[in-house]
Amino acid sequence: MEPSAREPLVRKKSSSYRTFPESAGKRLDKEYLRSLRNKRLYLAVFAAVLGNFSFGFALVYPSPVIPALEAHPSPALRLDQHTASWFGSVFTLGAAAGGVSAMLLNDRLGRKLSIMFSALPSAAGYALMAGAQGIGMLLLGRVLTGYAGGVTSASIPVYISEISHPGVRGMLGACPQIMAVLGSLILYALGLVLDWRWLAVAGEVPVLVMIVLLCFMPNSPRFLLSQGKDDEALGSLRWLRGRDTDYAREYEQIKDSVRKQSRRVSCAEIKDPFIYKPILIAVGMRFLQQLSGVTCVLVYLQSIFKKTSVILKPEYDAALVGLVRLFSVAIAAVSMDKAGRKILLFVSAGVMLVSNLTMGLYIHFVPASQNSTIANKTLVSSANLPAEPSNYITLIPLLATMFFIMGYAMGWGPITWLLMSEILPLKARGVASGLCVVVSWLTAFTLTQFFLRVVEAFGLEVPFLFFAVICAGNVLFTGCCVPETKGRSLEQIEAFFRTGRRSFMR
Repeated sequence: MEPSAREPLVRKKSSSYRTFPESAGKRLDKEYLRSLRNKRLYLAVFAAVLGNFSFGFALVYPSPVIPALEAHPSPALRLDQHTASWFGSVFTLGAAAGGVSAMLLNDRLGRKLSIMFSALPSAAGYALMAGAQGIGMLLLGRVLTGYAGGVTSASIPVYISEISHPGVRGMLGACPQIMAVLGSLILYALGLVLDWRWLAVAGEVPVLVMIVLLCFMPNSPRFLLSQGKDDEALGSLRWLRGRDTDYAREYEQIKDSVRKQSRRVSCAEIKDPFIYKPILIAVGMRFLQQLSGVTCVLVYLQSIFKKTSVILKPEYDAALVGLVRLFSVAIAAVSMDKAGRKILLFVSAGVMLVSNLTMGLYIHFVPASQNSTIANKTLVSSANLPAEPSNYITLIPLLATMFFIMGYAMGWGPITWLLMSEILPLKARGVASGLCVVVSWLTAFTLTQFFLRVVEAFGLEVPFLFFAVICAGNVLFTGCCVPETKGRSLEQIEAFFRTGRRSFMR
């Protein structure tokens, strides 16, 4: 059958947005492989994601610390239900403030300097918690580490997406989540052997290493071009791709894309579907990600396990869940550029739905005599409850939590961060990424602040059944709103939202 006259035109226009066309011949194929193997790109990504390691470490810091401080001999440091709730949730309030700051910092300082700036409040926060003489110092330390986490949440995914090669952007885009998970796992492991003060001291190490390494890394070529620093941008891309690659071709494509978006987004342009559609998708994903309950589970993990009297000790259960989480997000990193983003999001939401439903139904229907819970109510002061379950049925909460974390880490954890950095238009990327972080962490603050109160008033099963309903909504949102970005350059993705033509995404 004779091809239509329109078909070659579509092919031609689509290929202009490919960083390295598949039909370019053996020479470009070799350059493509060389650019993928350039170790400097991976070093730059590693330096940046140390900020995510620190973020994951700080996020779950209350998990082993709350039980220890509930039984602290000093009244000045002893936590009750009210102060424990604030100690768990105030981190997210600081993260929201960091997201607001990132709206300005990302476009003024650039992605790399914004990440480096986050080291200051992070180091100060850990120092305050390590030397805390009262609850006020603990809360201030949590706010500062949360603020640093908010800045890195908005800056690191954007930095990685803008320096990454399209062929490995999915894998590298999962690195922030991998390092955050690794940070949480290290915290759980260290919590088995270190006092809560020394845990805070240990948190200083990745912060210091990060700021030293980033001093030697380049800034994002796209950011440099947006600032009119063309020569510096070309040098940055050459450093990231390698001298013996066709980096000049990619540079011209990036330059053309930046030139089309040289002005900052105006209020009138917000009405443009090219601007508001990707922003709404990114914000919606971050909102639903937090509503699925992951932050509540991670922050109060040991208390939840103590409450349901899992057959193992809560601190060992928490470390085991952290290990499963790391394994799952590693699988997502490997499969993201092969299976695609959407299929992983569907699988992730489905697993989370079943896990939350199982947890809620178990707590509701299993008699307290079998799961060793006390009136199924309080999580606070759980340090004084006996942890001697009499039935192996108490493994169900552990398995349900492990599958929930596995599902989250395979999709809705890493992919929401990656898609945020992929689909946001360049001219609004700094502000919009900050907005995503603000929405995400304000939602997380609300949930972690009221989680203990809801458990006290209605029982532990109610939050988990609510999270299950949200996960069902995640499935619908993925099917209706989320585009597939596997193997596409950022320029292709922008062209798709600008024109609405799916030929750009093929």
